[in-house]
Amino acid sequence: MTDISLEGRVVLVTGAASGIGEAYAEACAEAGADLVLLDRNEELLEATATRLRGTGVDVASHVVDITDPAGLAAAFAQMPRLDGAFLNAGINAGASLRDDAGQLGSFDRDTWQRVLDINLTGFFDSLQHTARIMKARRSGNIVVTGSTAGVRTEPLVSYAYVAAKTAVTAVAQQAALELVQFGIRINVIAPGPFNTRIGGSRPRSAEKTELWERSIPMARWGEPRELAQLALLLVSDASSFMTGGVYVADGGASVLTQVRADELQLG
Repeated sequence: MTDISLEGRVVLVTGAASGIGEAYAEACAEAGADLVLLDRNEELLEATATRLRGTGVDVASHVVDITDPAGLAAAFAQMPRLDGAFLNAGINAGASLRDDAGQLGSFDRDTWQRVLDINLTGFFDSLQHTARIMKARRSGNIVVTGSTAGVRTEPLVSYAYVAAKTAVTAVAQQAALELVQFGIRINVIAPGPFNTRIGGSRPRSAEKTELWERSIPMARWGEPRELAQLALLLVSDASSFMTGGVYVADGGASVLTQVRADELQLG
């Protein structure tokens, strides 16, 4: 149980059907918030929405691809009020630096564009719509899912993912400056490796799992539920003097300051 109450609040979650977005939605439902859930996966979205309706809160769901401006606008047109929002939808795609296909000379242009379309442009469009709704009420709390790849080098993810998440973090902080005058706060959660479906439905390779675990002092991947209390803090008035912040949750990986070059196995 949480000590934070969101009763009487309406909270949006994008990318809500699974993983971190689903964990955010569950935490908000437990805290008493009514929910608006967006995802492009209809089957998983409806399963999540149905389950959360069973907790006694109101849940609206919209099957939306955030790269579809018209569809996104239509969904937001049905949201007259938002007190909180988790802008979380995103993908992880493209080879990392450890793979020949992920290096500068060979990174796939279509993959680059797809990742930026979803993780950056789709996020920005969602932020614009959310801000318009909150500005009308002159209040609101927005939480953005960034990444440790947006605040430090991450050789185990792709150039496209690093580019998008770095930009997402910067945009969120820029927007925090603009929107504070309207009573709107924006903060970023920057997760490290978490067990989600962001990489797709295929099982993660044992090699990749081991490489990541070697870079984490806690020697394991995070579980989405481990972000729940931080998420509730940031979307609630308990964080009323916090805006423009970036809050890392990565099992201690970001405090490591040296990695031997031969351990990266580049080239």
